[in-house]
Amino acid sequence: MKAKITYSQVGDDYDTKDPVNKLSQQAALNTANNLKDYGFEEVSQTRGESAFVWKQGTVYMASVIECLGTKNLIADELREITGKTHYDVIAHDTVATFINDLSTVGAKPLVVHAFWSIEDNSWFSDEQRLKDFIQGWEEACNFAGATWGGGETSTSKGIIEKGTINLAGSCVGIIYSEKRLLTESKLKKGDRILLLKSNGVNANGISLARAIAKKVPEGYATKMANGHSFGKTLLTKSNIYAKLVQYLLDANLDLHYITNITGHGLRKIMRANRQFSYIIEKIFEPQEVFKFIQKNAGIDDSEMYQTYNMGQDYAIFLPAESVDKALEIIKQNGFEGMDAGFVEEGERQVVIKPKNITFKGETLNLR
Repeated sequence: MKAKITYSQVGDDYDTKDPVNKLSQQAALNTANNLKDYGFEEVSQTRGESAFVWKQGTVYMASVIECLGTKNLIADELREITGKTHYDVIAHDTVATFINDLSTVGAKPLVVHAFWSIEDNSWFSDEQRLKDFIQGWEEACNFAGATWGGGETSTSKGIIEKGTINLAGSCVGIIYSEKRLLTESKLKKGDRILLLKSNGVNANGISLARAIAKKVPEGYATKMANGHSFGKTLLTKSNIYAKLVQYLLDANLDLHYITNITGHGLRKIMRANRQFSYIIEKIFEPQEVFKFIQKNAGIDDSEMYQTYNMGQDYAIFLPAESVDKALEIIKQNGFEGMDAGFVEEGERQVVIKPKNITFKGETLNLR
């Protein structure tokens, strides 16, 4: 029997990290009154959500920060095979990590800031890589409709390994009215759950994917069952949903909630801190890259679906009467959506019927 490789062994151990997040959220809550000194007020329900929201006069503002993780290390190794830097994809996916989080509360992205940390300035001496990287970041901001306002480039000798870069960024967005503000309070029994199809792995579970590359004979050059190479498939650009969310709101659809399916996999469908069960009746077939990882990691469906998006990127919650119009708009904007399930009263859990998997509420303790 082959030894299995899990994400907690090679990447994030959520049992360790989630309590840290909860502790920091409590400390952050103790600072909330400072907003009142400026006449503003936080939207407390967004504490622990993908983005934080506060009321500022007649509008709401939102902010978020995220990082890419280790995906750029795949680009570094793949360059030796393909000759391409792939850093246009790396920049795009960094922006996607925080833009997609920001959009879950209904916010339109306004200003993006970058955080890049390097061992020394020699990282920027590779002109082609730098050109691809800057171009990819600019194009992702334009795709999201956001302005790149600046950022910080930290030289962190002794912290960052030589020849690598740690990538992160933040964004501030605006919500023009309470009607467009999406919080868990709007979730209702009977809401339908639309799933949007992902482009692949995105930025989560990358440490496990990298461990698989070390295990298979030809590394990232290994061909999967569909004939595509493992490495190049891992560097497929992530979808960015900022404009789509705004188009859905512009159409006066009564959106109730959105979840970005990232870390924790499909457990994220129950991100709301509500006593609801989320019943998933249909799912998109996972792309070949997920099947390849699962086979070579030797892990079961439950482990995969709590680590990766498995072909489902975004969960949109809305009334049944809005489903057809929403799916039409999703298709018009080049994305693929599916009326996948529903919300019902009961124990906080996600039930994925096609896979006979149930994730209980206690496995997602983010708040």
